[in-house]
Amino acid sequence: MIRCGITGSNGSIGSVVIKTISSFNFIKFNGDITNKIDVEKWIKKNNFDLIIHLAAIVPIKLVNENKKKAFDVNFIGTKNIIDSVLKFNNSLKWFFFSSTSHVYKSKFGKISENHITKPQNTYGRTKLKAENYIKKKLDKAEIKYCIGRIFSTTSINQKTNYFVPDIKKKVNQNNKSLLKFKNLDHYRDFISPYDISKILLLLWRKKYNGIINIASGNAILLKKIVLLILKRKNKKNFLFYDNKKKTSLVADISRLIKITGWRSGYSISDMLFKV
Repeated sequence: MIRCGITGSNGSIGSVVIKTISSFNFIKFNGDITNKIDVEKWIKKNNFDLIIHLAAIVPIKLVNENKKKAFDVNFIGTKNIIDSVLKFNNSLKWFFFSSTSHVYKSKFGKISENHITKPQNTYGRTKLKAENYIKKKLDKAEIKYCIGRIFSTTSINQKTNYFVPDIKKKVNQNNKSLLKFKNLDHYRDFISPYDISKILLLLWRKKYNGIINIASGNAILLKKIVLLILKRKNKKNFLFYDNKKKTSLVADISRLIKITGWRSGYSISDMLFKV
């Protein structure tokens, strides 16, 4: 069976990947990703065919609360894995890194993989730095890698500090007073973790090497997501206000479709309210 090392196995994406890809023998990383010795022991002990690296501090709020920790996990953690692979497992067949749409400069219109990289936040900067390290080291070692720039994702199992579960929590906890929401005039591109899992398997089969957008290719206004949740909960006493400059992060997925033939299987309603 294919031996797959995976980090971030308890996250909303990692847990689905383990649940849905039956052809892999998953070996989870349970140590401290920022600890070089922990990572080296894991890599040295297991002769992986591939590694799926999902571990990261993702919510913007958490990143901004502790920027050093976010840098250590998102960049140093990735560096530790790459360095350990080169030291102990340079016959690795494929390495997948979960990056983000936040490495791009905001743009109205669909964003291709060739679009300008200009992170607008610390999270995006940590991921872009990790991307550059992967490309530099694995190109030289001739190890195939895929940098998957995942746009927005959500599911009913996603933890708080992400946009959708935080909105749901706010709506559920408020029974009487006016619900107020601000700065929601932003377009995003949501994809289900179940679709991400399918895409990962297809990319592995192709041993795709390079950068690729992982998204639905569909734009949705954050305000509309809130309205869907409010309608579901039958909440009618709400107010939208204080809108900042609009932004848009929506993917051009033509490369993804060409390489894998994948088509989205989940709507935004599926992601918000169904498994």
